[in-house]
Amino acid sequence: MSAFAEKIISKSVVKTIGILTSGGDAPGLNAAIRGVARTAINQYGIKVIGIEQGYRGLMQGLGHELTANELSGILTRGGTILGTSREKPFKIGKEAVNAIKENYKKWNLDALVCIGGNGTNTTASYLQEEGLNVIGLPKTIDNDLVETDMTFGFNTAVSVATEAIDRLHTTAHSHSRIMIIEVMGHKAGWLGLYAGIAGGGDVILIPEIPYNIEPIAEHVKRRKEAGHPFSIIVVAEGALSVEEAKLDKKALKKARKEMPYSIAYRIAKELKEATDLEPRVTVLGYLQRGGTPVPYDRVLATELGTAAAHMLAKGDFGKMVALVNGVPTGVPLDKVAGKIKKVPTDHPLLQAAREVGTCFGD
Repeated sequence: MSAFAEKIISKSVVKTIGILTSGGDAPGLNAAIRGVARTAINQYGIKVIGIEQGYRGLMQGLGHELTANELSGILTRGGTILGTSREKPFKIGKEAVNAIKENYKKWNLDALVCIGGNGTNTTASYLQEEGLNVIGLPKTIDNDLVETDMTFGFNTAVSVATEAIDRLHTTAHSHSRIMIIEVMGHKAGWLGLYAGIAGGGDVILIPEIPYNIEPIAEHVKRRKEAGHPFSIIVVAEGALSVEEAKLDKKALKKARKEMPYSIAYRIAKELKEATDLEPRVTVLGYLQRGGTPVPYDRVLATELGTAAAHMLAKGDFGKMVALVNGVPTGVPLDKVAGKIKKVPTDHPLLQAAREVGTCFGD
């Protein structure tokens, strides 16, 4: 009997499942673990194995049965009680995949829940193809998973980034500064777009819209001439210039590797040369991924986690539990694998931002 709810043992096609969290940590992971595990245990009497350190733990056999005590009090906690890693077993090779299959059998797993972003759900799809029963859950602060309206972790990251922009506003205004804040978003600009709009960014630079420094410099100058001697520039880490956008993937990767600083510092240098003004740079980094999840992410992770448990019980495998038109829905993992949801250049938010005077460097 659970200490928190009376068990209602309903019929389930699975008896033992494993749960892992993989990739970068994000707010809401513990809420998702709790949602899956509590529902599986309380509603179906399913045994739940918590697999430690993501796919690395699945390869190395690191895991233990999750108990009611371990699941207590984790809803509001950031990070993940199971730990995580960025191991990609299919890139390591056949030995790694075979080790996963052996541990799957050793734990007598009937199914596996993989909680993570693009890489995690892509690996989950490959494991399904290898004969394992798998369900994925969409976690990432980048909100760049296809087939889902929203990923958990995103709203917390937007909140953190927006608060940082708000704080920079006061310094920018007091000192008549150009403040450049760099947020995460290597391939997709959702975080930069949302936080930039919410924080009143004067310039927002995202990977989907290659920038020229000239219109940015002109925008800053016009603001100064209009009596606004400060500007806030929000830059996604994957923002790229028009020239870089012409490079192929290999050449761009090489160029970025040779760049001695992050993109925000490069833009600061370019802007100083174009305006004679001296910008100040703040790189948020891992601050965006840490800390307590906001209520929305706790609710979303719980909703998707409980939906995953019900799908497991029915044997509805090979899917990622997505939010589709506000409803938890299973979408085939092979429709998610290897894809990235970028900001469409005709997205209504882009138009709204332009209409209030935001510059996107184009």
